[in-house]
Amino acid sequence: MKMKAVFNRDGGTFRTTDMDAYCRKVEEVFQAAGHDVDIAAVSGSEMNEVLEKAARRDDLDAIIAGGGDGTISAAAAVAWKNGMPLGIVPAGTMNLFARSLKLPLDIWKVLDVLASGHVIDADIGSADGRAFVHQFSTGLHARMVRLRDSYTFASRPGKILASTRAAVGVIFNPPEFEVDIHIDGKEERRRISAISVSNNHFGRDTLMYADSVTGGHLGFYTAPPLKPAGVARLAIDILRGKFRESAVITETSGQAVDLHFPKTSGRINGVIDGELLPIGRDVALRIHPGELKLLVGADVS
Repeated sequence: MKMKAVFNRDGGTFRTTDMDAYCRKVEEVFQAAGHDVDIAAVSGSEMNEVLEKAARRDDLDAIIAGGGDGTISAAAAVAWKNGMPLGIVPAGTMNLFARSLKLPLDIWKVLDVLASGHVIDADIGSADGRAFVHQFSTGLHARMVRLRDSYTFASRPGKILASTRAAVGVIFNPPEFEVDIHIDGKEERRRISAISVSNNHFGRDTLMYADSVTGGHLGFYTAPPLKPAGVARLAIDILRGKFRESAVITETSGQAVDLHFPKTSGRINGVIDGELLPIGRDVALRIHPGELKLLVGADVS
């Protein structure tokens, strides 16, 4: 295969990696497996442009993107839009999509897996046309990300500490709002504190990522209005890997979810694959089964 590898040198693990040495290793591993690979290590601000150009090339069989969850999500959007197979090198803090794909989380070990891997047809979600590989959420999670991003951090431990501080802040000030929910033609109104819509159902891990991305559905989760004690209990359930068994979580699935926030005034925050974004009063969420071509290990189907 002929491939283009693009690495975000500003992202996560790559910030403390000798990128020249890493790129030499990538070339060595992929050439040994019979591939032709062109490699670029670029800044975060350059990633999308370089990936877009690569994905539009008609002489490539696949692109490889390396970086944190935000970088991987953006790369998946580019690959999906252009019908280009994508391999990922997880270099972030959580690496949630890589966990779903059962890839090694070590940036060096994952090279052998990708070089000897194969392409599968995986699912990808969208929120008003914007792609997501992990989840869309609003309510508790959006408030936590907003608080986390208000703190200053420059390392993985710093980000974890900021997330912990933000989680405590949300426990003592949980949101509450009404939403009209349409799932595959069924409609209801709920008053809730949280919504999460995932690319296939979450598994049982405390980090809440899908065990498979080929099930062809959205996972849909809501929590009712919660007081601080209820948020604390939910946090404990998540830490115990019991999110889906939590008494406060309502779970269902579907292929089309439409949300309408009837009584919301002012700005609404949502989170798409970890990125905080303003959203409208209406959000259309869809699953696109088999539309994302992914380079994965030999043991993944």
